[in-house]
Amino acid sequence: MKISTKGRYALRVLVDLAENGKKKNVSIREIAERQRISDKYLEGIVARLSAAGYVKSVRGKYGGYRLSKEPKEYTVYDILRAAEDSIALVACLEDEVNQCPRSKTCMTLPLWEHMQAQFKEYMEKLTLQDVLDKKFDVPADDGDDVTEEVLADVASSETSDDTPVKSDTVGPASV
Repeated sequence: MKISTKGRYALRVLVDLAENGKKKNVSIREIAERQRISDKYLEGIVARLSAAGYVKSVRGKYGGYRLSKEPKEYTVYDILRAAEDSIALVACLEDEVNQCPRSKTCMTLPLWEHMQAQFKEYMEKLTLQDVLDKKFDVPADDGDDVTEEVLADVASSETSDDTPVKSDTVGPASV
């Protein structure tokens, strides 16, 4: 799957609004200048974000756009879904019900479904606030951080004095 400019720019627009729209409405022209994106292209993206309820618009002299909610209330997955026509990893996963005539016998479909589920799960945990804070380490739901356990095991084995070392070998010691 390739996230298009619509998805990438939608995320950038919302980050821009979160940073610059706290005390005032922000015009498309201001966003376009800061993000170096065409006004016309941004109008279409903002229209999608507005339809999804992510931004609210104000007309008039001091008009423009603001976030509808706090940055922590937007998930990256929902932002991409609002902006993209499809966020399926493969074409056969685009529809709610798989339309592929090979779906019952396809040996790779379970892989694609698993990868799609992992992508969705991860992106649903990341929020707009995480993007603002550049915080992308999402903790596991079960609280069991396997990575930390593995690193702790490796660290303790590296510092242990009981590692056998052969003095008659050339190169690294065998364990």
